[in-house]
Amino acid sequence: MGSPPRSHSGKSSSPSPVRQRESSLKEQRSSQQKTFAGRIAQIFQKNVDSASSVSSRATELSDISEIPPSEILEVKSEDQTSMATFEEAVKVLESKDQETETPSNFPGIMVDQLYAISPSDLNSLLFSSASSFLQSLADLQGTTELQLGNWKFENGGESLKRTVSYLKAPTKLIKAVKAFEEQSYLKADGNVYAVLAVVSTPDVMYGNTFKVEILYCITPGPELPSEEKSSRLVISWRMNFLQSTMMKGMIENGARQGIKDNFDQYASLLSQIVPPVDQKSIGSNKEQALASLEAPPPQSTFKLAVQYFANCTVVFTTFMALYVLVHIWLAAPSTIQGLEFVGLDLPDSIGEFIVCGVLVLQGERVLGLISRFMRARQQTGSDHGIKAQGDGWLLTVALIEGCSLAAVDSSGLSDPYVVFTCNGKTKNSSIKFQKSDPQWNEIFEFDAMDEPPSVLGVEVYDFDGPFDEATSLGYAEINFLRTSISDLADIWVPLQGKLAQTCQSKLHLRIFLDNTRGSHVNIVKEYLSKMEKEVGKKINLRSPQSNSAFQKLFGLPAEEFLINDFTCHLKRKMPIQGRIFLSARVIGFHANIFGHKTKFFFLWEDIEDIQVAAPTLSSMGSPIIVITLRAGRGLDARNGAKTLDEEGRLKFHFHSFVSFGVAHRTIMALWKARSLSPEQKVRIVEEESEAKGCLQTEESGSFLGPSEVSMSEVLSTTLSVPTNFAMELFNGADLERKVMEKAGCLNYSFTPWESEKENVYERQIYYVFDKRISHYRVEVTSTQQRHSLPNKNGWLVEEVLTLHGVPLGDYFNVHLRYQIEDLPSKLKGCCSVLVSFGMAWQKSTKHQKRMTKNILKNLQDRLKVTYGLVENESAT
Repeated sequence: MGSPPRSHSGKSSSPSPVRQRESSLKEQRSSQQKTFAGRIAQIFQKNVDSASSVSSRATELSDISEIPPSEILEVKSEDQTSMATFEEAVKVLESKDQETETPSNFPGIMVDQLYAISPSDLNSLLFSSASSFLQSLADLQGTTELQLGNWKFENGGESLKRTVSYLKAPTKLIKAVKAFEEQSYLKADGNVYAVLAVVSTPDVMYGNTFKVEILYCITPGPELPSEEKSSRLVISWRMNFLQSTMMKGMIENGARQGIKDNFDQYASLLSQIVPPVDQKSIGSNKEQALASLEAPPPQSTFKLAVQYFANCTVVFTTFMALYVLVHIWLAAPSTIQGLEFVGLDLPDSIGEFIVCGVLVLQGERVLGLISRFMRARQQTGSDHGIKAQGDGWLLTVALIEGCSLAAVDSSGLSDPYVVFTCNGKTKNSSIKFQKSDPQWNEIFEFDAMDEPPSVLGVEVYDFDGPFDEATSLGYAEINFLRTSISDLADIWVPLQGKLAQTCQSKLHLRIFLDNTRGSHVNIVKEYLSKMEKEVGKKINLRSPQSNSAFQKLFGLPAEEFLINDFTCHLKRKMPIQGRIFLSARVIGFHANIFGHKTKFFFLWEDIEDIQVAAPTLSSMGSPIIVITLRAGRGLDARNGAKTLDEEGRLKFHFHSFVSFGVAHRTIMALWKARSLSPEQKVRIVEEESEAKGCLQTEESGSFLGPSEVSMSEVLSTTLSVPTNFAMELFNGADLERKVMEKAGCLNYSFTPWESEKENVYERQIYYVFDKRISHYRVEVTSTQQRHSLPNKNGWLVEEVLTLHGVPLGDYFNVHLRYQIEDLPSKLKGCCSVLVSFGMAWQKSTKHQKRMTKNILKNLQDRLKVTYGLVENESAT
């Protein structure tokens, strides 16, 4: 008998009798299911259905046997040609990758390790069909019947998948289980590979209710000292329940232990094949990574001249100047007419007047270019190579280069410098004049900190004097809690801000964070003992399991340790019961109400104020801890805030603590530990000055007398107040604080006057300039000496000021001298004030004249305001 005619697809064009019978049976079932009797009859027809299915399969096999061998060979050849090798398939997938985002890790992290191998090689080792890694793992674990399917493109070539099946070895509790995996690539771009494996085990109890999803993520690691590539392998998992079951918790716990044992063996075998990389060893080789940084050689004068003067402005101005000179040489002298006289030649028409104006404007622009050219030749210094002091957490930042920095003037270039801020301390880079892609290659080390830092602030400014309005060219914030330290070893940081985002500005940084105190456990114990004194209660050291669970819950790094946690209510529209978690750097909250999870955390540094509100009916008679964040901070925790005020500050309400006193004291102690008050800063400066044995501050050097600094008069005025009242400005009374804060000196604090020697007293002052005085956050520490004038009814006050937080602030000190004395008897109740000013330069710079002029102008304005307020206070 000949084979029946077939279509191009190889199937019969007419339905077979078996298929007709199946369709009639389906119709009969659907009609029977409509009645209650039909449903009962369906139960008794299961045996009939099974018999019919067996017969149908036999019939289909007979149909397949009728297919000619030539057609079978054609199908096999088509499958073989459509199937490509693993390497070719991955290359095709890499070419199609359209910058898709790397999938985030699942909650359960089983492997997180660096390996000395490139990402592409590690991907081939783990997932290539020709690799023997999976077979070796199966032999190690006792797995049998391992079958690896070929990688195939599906969904029109958009996804690359394969199937894997194996028989797991029996254990003491579970018999041998058949498992099926479907592996598919989520991302492959040549550097990052992400593979999702969906594992199903239908033979286990409740096996049809869940599937285990495992995510393999391979990303590039930091560059090794041997200049070899490294890869970071992160394997995470989660349970995906297909239907609800009461045994969910038991299933998750059992699967968690089994997966942990499997991947411990997985990591052990992989470490034998590929050498793992210790992240601590990378940190120890920090000096090698930074040793290659060399300051760029200074540009020659010729190159700078070409860079600044090869533009249309200079060419046009030069041409106009030559044109005018030739005109003067050729033109005859004009007669004196109108209002002119000998030596004064005025324009004789509107046209000549306009031409003169154009020439003046062009000349002004050329002079500005010449000024910029002279400044560009100046090489400013930095604290490159200055080592940090103390033991603790040492932060090292290497500023390498900038890219596409914004321009703020018509030249298309800027004078950028970078300010790094961490834990209230700032580091300023040198200024690169007229650069849009500057090269710094400078290293900054922050003094050791007791606790690991939370945030490193980076901001790029355009320099134009300490007290002039500076333009921000972009800013960025590096959060150590959300970023792996290994990822910061070599990173390009995109800058935020209107100018930076328009130009797509970036900074190239290398950041290292090291702990020089040794054991992490000892550091935790020291910190807890310090907190116990503040809280007044014993704080127990948490177990590694509790710390690990806390870190995984909020996605925190391994060095973050849990201090305490409390059950409480979060007050929003409706109170939510959960737990508040307290650590050295963050405060977090987590709640799970009928599967609806609320989770957030924010930094202690983001908190502006903590208050206790009175109990209310809605708080169930419990006091409320109201935490207010700074404006614009902690926005990712907005889902837990009670209100958002007009100033953009989030407010969080917590109440119903089991022990409110302990919880409140712990929160206040941890908050205070992360913030240093101005009074504490003054106390530290005072202790350092006493240790040095002379009147000096941390950076200002020794107190220089008026004979050592050139002084000039900046203010000479007469006040209609007695001398004693004018000296209240230096006596540490309420008048001094009130007047100085009105004059723009915020957080004003001072130490008492102390006798240094006969008739000489000294004290120290700290304050911060208001933003209307300086755009920078200028912190001022000053030292004052006071003594009475000989043979006169008056006083002489000498002061040395050091400005912190301004560019080149370590180059100079500001010296002031106040001479206040009574006027002659004809003007009783009045006094004269003479203020002199001088600058003591510690380092040489060509910008001394410009900076001195800028500081002098600001000082004169502030002195006028200050003594005007003194007279007003006297009148009231």
